[in-house]
Amino acid sequence: MSPLIGITTRPVDAEDRYALSAEYVQAVRRAGGIAVLIPPGDSSPQDVYARLDGLILSGGGDIDPALYGGAAHAEIYGVSADRDIQEIELARIAAAGSKPCMPICRGIQVLNVALGGTLMEHLPDEVGQGVVHRDPDKKVGMSHPVTISPNSLLRTIVGESCSVMSWHHQALRNLGDRLVVTARAEDGIIEAVELRDHPWFLALQWHPEMSAATDPVQQKLFDAFVAACRVWAVANKA
Repeated sequence: MSPLIGITTRPVDAEDRYALSAEYVQAVRRAGGIAVLIPPGDSSPQDVYARLDGLILSGGGDIDPALYGGAAHAEIYGVSADRDIQEIELARIAAAGSKPCMPICRGIQVLNVALGGTLMEHLPDEVGQGVVHRDPDKKVGMSHPVTISPNSLLRTIVGESCSVMSWHHQALRNLGDRLVVTARAEDGIIEAVELRDHPWFLALQWHPEMSAATDPVQQKLFDAFVAACRVWAVANKA
């Protein structure tokens, strides 16, 4: 059985197109899943979620800081009310359910806000330049190591540490309910969280899809996620 993996997309752009990097779809397909794209604006996220075997909340623009009590900042970009509303609701539904979920970059931030957490509005204002989490020209991902906590789902998949591709200027500040930190960068920034008392819920601040085609460690994340979705589908679908 090939599980159905929902992947959220960016909002409509200036050319009237919904957008998503093909790397997400390719990584899911290599793992044996069927990718189903979810554009913003659907009126019933619950109905969408009910048809899936797993969910990826993808990267993209920033969340409206008003949704987490944050402050406006000149570097905040790509805010979409439709996307914020839909993805926050999907995150809450997924956290209350049992299907595997793997939020990525913006996705980990959406999850944190959905569960009552807050964000750092702009990392360079708070942690300096010890680790470069985003290319200043916003053109390429930046590589840096992360250290992974013992006794975590992430540790069982990729080991004690790994090199990741990063492209973000915001990060988690105060954790949302039930979230447990399972990886950090060298500057202390949270790079992964897991959801307490959930069978398979792993959220990543970095972009595993950006290097999964050439880095087996990053592809392992998609392989493990899709395998968990397959197990869920077999157990829960007639």
